[in-house]
Amino acid sequence: MPRPRVPVGTFGDIWTEPAGRGRTVAKVWFRDEDGRRRQLSAAGASAAEARRRLKEKVTTVDRRLSAAAEITGDTAFPEMVDYWLADLDAEGELAPSSRQRYEWEVRHLVLPAFEHLRLREITVGRVDRYLKRQRQFSYARAVHSRKILSLVMGLALRLEAIDRNPVVGVKRLKRPPQAPMAIDAAELDVIRRAVATWRRGKGYSGPPPDGQLEAIIEVMVGTSARIGEALAIRVQDLDLDASPPTLRIAGTIVSPKGAPTFRQDHPKTAKAVRTVAIPSFTAEALRRRLDEVGDLPLGHLVFFSRNGTPLTTANVRRRLREALRDAGVDVVTPHTFRRTVATVIDRAAGTDLAAELLGHTSTAITKLHYIEPDERVNPRTAVILEALAPRLGSDPVSQEAQAAGERGGTREGGDVTAEVRSSMGAARYLRARRRR
Repeated sequence: MPRPRVPVGTFGDIWTEPAGRGRTVAKVWFRDEDGRRRQLSAAGASAAEARRRLKEKVTTVDRRLSAAAEITGDTAFPEMVDYWLADLDAEGELAPSSRQRYEWEVRHLVLPAFEHLRLREITVGRVDRYLKRQRQFSYARAVHSRKILSLVMGLALRLEAIDRNPVVGVKRLKRPPQAPMAIDAAELDVIRRAVATWRRGKGYSGPPPDGQLEAIIEVMVGTSARIGEALAIRVQDLDLDASPPTLRIAGTIVSPKGAPTFRQDHPKTAKAVRTVAIPSFTAEALRRRLDEVGDLPLGHLVFFSRNGTPLTTANVRRRLREALRDAGVDVVTPHTFRRTVATVIDRAAGTDLAAELLGHTSTAITKLHYIEPDERVNPRTAVILEALAPRLGSDPVSQEAQAAGERGGTREGGDVTAEVRSSMGAARYLRARRRR
């Protein structure tokens, strides 16, 4: 006789196993809402810690399973939001910073508009009017609002609480015309001088800048790295003795709300993990930086605070903004350097190489958001169009005019005016044929 299945949502007994490097992993089987057996696991420095972390996961999943049975069309939207956030935690696929951003956006951008409605009352019309109001603030706000609301309502659809996702029926938001802005070599030198002279000399209180900002700029310009990726570079990621020197981008800096800043061991996407050859000015800036800090462990960050902790992206952005403001330079951010690199590579070698260097999965993203449009048309067109130049001796009007002038303005069989009128008639015929 087959063994009876345990009810949906039931968990088995927790057991532990060694995970290597002195760590322990705790595991448990449970029957998910689709009837399938799945395994949860959590690791810790000890068996007790691993068990504690696993029990926290079990509690989250148990809450999700219990709530799923109660989500219907009459469920209040705030309850659906809480369930959606718990589902994100149960999946555990989002980076901490993304998870915090999602919660902030749903509570501040979306929830105030629908907090008094039930799921079945959130219609396409209501969503359309809501997004139009958000669009009046900004295109970016409307896009973020639409994305988050679609995720929440998409989960409600999968739970069969509603028959359709009302966000899908809304008209697509039209992006306002805004071309990416890059800077040229002369403007980049102005920025370099502004940063190099910022808060140096007499009249400034406190210690002078430590020179890291200058090196960080050279890294971003020479690699296309995002600001977080540049700050996450470790000593082991550099090979400055290679020919050409190389740098591996394999992490980013994250500053979770209410928690210390740390290095995340993967960048924004899997494609963003890349090893790039760096130009001489970037290699020289990194050599100077390593000479200044002395011998460091291979796993140590190249850029760090006076306390040895990771630099925050917000702090570096603020320092760059202040340095450029004092020099009268505006509208330049760390991402401007990334757009500049994309534009320079595109002009010299094409969009494919630019996308590869930036770590993009699609050249469309690179072209739309990072490459400054070039209004100059390829000068080869002038050479090609020479084929339409007047042929030598093939201008009958000018030839006849010259001949008539030599004969005193008349010629046999008519005059110059008649010839010109005939030519004008031919031109009108050509224009009429082109319109057809």
